[in-house]
Amino acid sequence: MAYIIIADDDDIIAEMASGVLMDAGHACGWVSDGQAAVELLEWRRPDLLLLDQDMPGMSGTAVLRKLRGSPDYYDLPVMMFTAMNGAEDELQALYNGAQDYIRKPFDPKFLVWRVSQLLRSRDRHPQHTELKDAMMRQSGKEPPDLDENRAMV
Repeated sequence: MAYIIIADDDDIIAEMASGVLMDAGHACGWVSDGQAAVELLEWRRPDLLLLDQDMPGMSGTAVLRKLRGSPDYYDLPVMMFTAMNGAEDELQALYNGAQDYIRKPFDPKFLVWRVSQLLRSRDRHPQHTELKDAMMRQSGKEPPDLDENRAMV
């Protein structure tokens, strides 16, 4: 079971997607705009954010850029969820840091499958790694062991 947040200004679509994902065994909720999604993240970190690309106010693209620039949410899995059809829109979402992209209207089985694929790909990773530690690992260095630091005190 995963905790999933949907940010979509179309409440009917958000409610349908939420119902489909809850029927698949996930805990799910939704908000109607990008700013509400950012505020909700301060309360609880989800396992996945389904994010509408085109919303009034703070767009999904703006939310995604904000997340990717944050040391706390740089690694939060995001699937763009939008009615836009162009390949350029999909490429823009992936370039901005989304892990996946699904178009609306959606097929319920396809949505569950794509969400499952994305969550499964994250099974081997911790839910969140401090940005400093992730950068050290990418550079080939291991972050200091917390137990070693305690022994040194």
